[in-house]
Amino acid sequence: MLSTRHHDRTRTPVLATALDSREAARRLASVREATLAGDEPPDAPRTVIGESWRRMLGTGLDPDRDRRERPLSRTELEERRHRSGLAQLLPVLHSHLLPSAEAARQILVVTDPEGRVLWREGSAAVRRMADRHGFEPGAAWTEDVVGTNGIGTALVTRQPVLVHSAEHYVRTHHQWTCAGAPLHDPRDGRLLGVVDLSGPAHSFHPTTLPLVSAVARLAESEQRTRHLATLDRLRASATPLLARLGGRALAVDRDGWTAAAVGTAPPERVALPRPPQAGPVWLPRYGSCVLEPLPGGWLVRIGDDGPLDPGPSRVVLDLSGRDRWTVTVAGPAGSWSHALSPRHAELLFTLAAHPDGRTAAQLSLDLFGTDRRTTTVRAELSRLRRTLGCVLTHRPYRFADGIQVELLRPAHPTALLPHSTAPSVLTARGHAPHG
Repeated sequence: MLSTRHHDRTRTPVLATALDSREAARRLASVREATLAGDEPPDAPRTVIGESWRRMLGTGLDPDRDRRERPLSRTELEERRHRSGLAQLLPVLHSHLLPSAEAARQILVVTDPEGRVLWREGSAAVRRMADRHGFEPGAAWTEDVVGTNGIGTALVTRQPVLVHSAEHYVRTHHQWTCAGAPLHDPRDGRLLGVVDLSGPAHSFHPTTLPLVSAVARLAESEQRTRHLATLDRLRASATPLLARLGGRALAVDRDGWTAAAVGTAPPERVALPRPPQAGPVWLPRYGSCVLEPLPGGWLVRIGDDGPLDPGPSRVVLDLSGRDRWTVTVAGPAGSWSHALSPRHAELLFTLAAHPDGRTAAQLSLDLFGTDRRTTTVRAELSRLRRTLGCVLTHRPYRFADGIQVELLRPAHPTALLPHSTAPSVLTARGHAPHG
């Protein structure tokens, strides 16, 4: 098993040497063999790699072969491409990465948040090599399927990651090096997928990962610009309508982002039911409302029943997924579900684990290992309370009295919020928090 002995912190991880060095590749192989055998390795594996190897040992993945799955059919692949919303990012990714990929004998790969390869382009020779490994459009490329790799490990850590040669957990991938960076929705931090450059280990350069990371951030920035332009168009068309209305109302896009408001302070976003439908609806922040369709969004007419609206009685916090987590609020007037960002998933998990509540300082320790991040904690909880309304209360922060909270966890404790390094989550996984 993976050695639990403390490594000498003065040793430099082996990847600090040149990536194209055969000696570095041999050292990486010896590090992997010794570490997986439970022996003291000659060099310390990089932290991101060592932690991934531990996860792989926990899943029982064979280090000599992957668990290759059947790729998606053409129809399934096209459906995923359409649902992902990533197609609009392809022009940016292609223009900035594809020339480099082809010149360096690499391939450009884009996956969805479940690790399915949606697009693959670049060097024809490398694409043929990838075909022999099942690294093709529609293939699953998560850690639990193919082990430590630039796509699956980036999906878990939510950070850019380079996996070189024998840093791959599965031996058959040692001839490859891959650099992957997660793509997030800049509006709410939701994970959209990963962009990756992969190729023969000898062809990679240390600047590959910074390039991929920078282009991923550029794509996210352009997506934000497009979203703001969409809200501007919705605002221009909805403002005359709102001016004629009495009472309180909002114009929001299809995802609930506010373009305009009348009679009320405009929130950044309204939590719409999924899927939204025209007619009466209950929203946690406003109570009884009516939805009416608008071109590109919805008109939300806010009722004035106030405290007569039946409040929520039950919350289901679903953290059983690997990369998607939701909170569902239910009551006599209906129910509503909301996808959680990684930070909000950590916060709600911690509050669910402490039904008596936590102060800002305690939550700062729970999430960051220090009590000095209270400003960040209060800001995140303020955003959560704007979304969840009366579900959360404060002094101390907790789920409101009378609300039944159900917490759905993964089948295996180590799979709980795998991206998280929050001490409260590490403790729940059975690991000691990093000190």
